[in-house]
Order: sequence, then structure tokens, then C-alpha cells
Amino acid sequence: MKLLFDENLSPKLPRLLQDLYPASRHARAMNLRQDYYGLWDYAKDCDFCIVTKDSDFKDLSDRYGHPPKAVLIRLGNGPVRDIEALLRERYADLLALDRDESRGLLELP
Repeated sequence: MKLLFDENLSPKLPRLLQDLYPASRHARAMNLRQDYYGLWDYAKDCDFCIVTKDSDFKDLSDRYGHPPKAVLIRLGNGPVRDIEALLRERYADLLALDRDESRGLLELP
């Protein structure tokens, strides 16, 4: 499973989670800053799952369906390690989302 972290999440996350999600990237590395539709289209075209704290991606998922799939993180501001820990703890749930053709969105926690 390849994750694409949006601009509002730390660019450190792909490196920190490399052991579980080895092909993951950050929006900054892809020059997709603050462009919801560009990020959405890139994720769709390249088979990424978007990871975000921004509910606009939930709206896009509701409007356009999937792919791409999205993970909406419902944690307040805090250290990067909290998001890393959450994505590690919920690894099985992310894999289940990836395999389930009927679901396009996972909200955490």
C-alpha cells in the first residue's frame, strides 16, 4: 500500500513509516502543495492512498468516489510520533481499506 501524505502532515512520515509503507511519498516531494485536485488526480493515476487531516478530502471522496482512497486523521495538533504511532497501530485497518473495493475512506481514530 502506497500512502501519499498531504501538505498538512509532516514530510518526515514517509521515512518514518518506510518499513510498513515503503513506496509512500509526501505532497511536497511531488510538487503538489495546496492543490486538492492535483493531489487527488495524482493519487488516482498513481495508485496512492491519500493521508490527510483535511476534511476537504472527505468531501472529494463523497463527491467522486474512489479511487483514490483516503485516510482522514482526526487527531488534533501534536507531535509527528502520534501520527506515526496511529498509522502503525491501524496498519491492518489500512490494508483492509486497500483491499475493500466498496470503501474509499477510513477515518482515524
